[in-house]
Amino acid sequence: MFRIIDKSELCEKVYQFRIEAPHVVRKAKAGQFVILRKDETGERVPMSIGGLDKEKGILTVVIQEVGKTSGAMNRMKIGDSFADVVGPLGIPSHVEKFGHCICIGGGVGIPPIYPIAQALRGAGNKVTTIIGARTKNLLIFEKELTAASDQLLISTDDGSYGTHGFVTTILQKLIESGEKIDMVIAIGPVPMMKAIVNTTRTPKIKTYVSLNPIMVDGTGMCGACRVTVGGKTKFACVDGPDFDGHEVDFEEMTKRLKMYNKYEKVAYERFLDGKCNLGKKVKELENNIG
Repeated sequence: MFRIIDKSELCEKVYQFRIEAPHVVRKAKAGQFVILRKDETGERVPMSIGGLDKEKGILTVVIQEVGKTSGAMNRMKIGDSFADVVGPLGIPSHVEKFGHCICIGGGVGIPPIYPIAQALRGAGNKVTTIIGARTKNLLIFEKELTAASDQLLISTDDGSYGTHGFVTTILQKLIESGEKIDMVIAIGPVPMMKAIVNTTRTPKIKTYVSLNPIMVDGTGMCGACRVTVGGKTKFACVDGPDFDGHEVDFEEMTKRLKMYNKYEKVAYERFLDGKCNLGKKVKELENNIG
């Protein structure tokens, strides 16, 4: 069992969990992910790594409540335990001395940018981090990324904090200023990553995107995370999650992400109404079979 030693609300429906997982943390690297399972009947959910305390063996993940399973996880308390924390999974982010690196995070894509920024800076790079949210109240990990970066720049869609606009607004200004940029890595909503790739395409800046949003099973078995990269089929969970953004077919990926929207919506509504108790139903079925 993997005990929750700390839990905090970062903003509406977004919680940070610090979990005892020494064996996972010992081997984990920036850019990888884990699979969480709340209990023995729970769904397996891939989650990005938002922090690694190697000394204490503590894993940080940030969970946004968007459906039934994430809602159930966000109702867990300090002292509760996850049945499973599987990992580390995926290929770590490529870290070397590039020069000037721009790390970009949006929404709940901000936490996994944190260990990547730390690793890139530790490799001797100059790190500029750009983070964005719809409004100031939804902005997270500002303190952590200030410490991990040489410079932190912030945008909000409504202009309530930092630059009025999107993360691409800031990125475009940096490019136009003549700032030397050797590499960009972005994590966040698919439309945001697509916009960043389009911004860096003409100046031909090497750009990596982390395709965490499309993963389901996390081990390459379900095939739901199929993406086309450079005209070839890849699996986000085992071949990534980082890919060359200029080679990703974002149109295809966007369509795949929408496949189960209506089913997920129904499951979440039933969860909120208290009408969905999968664990109880599984137990009843087992007893009937027995």
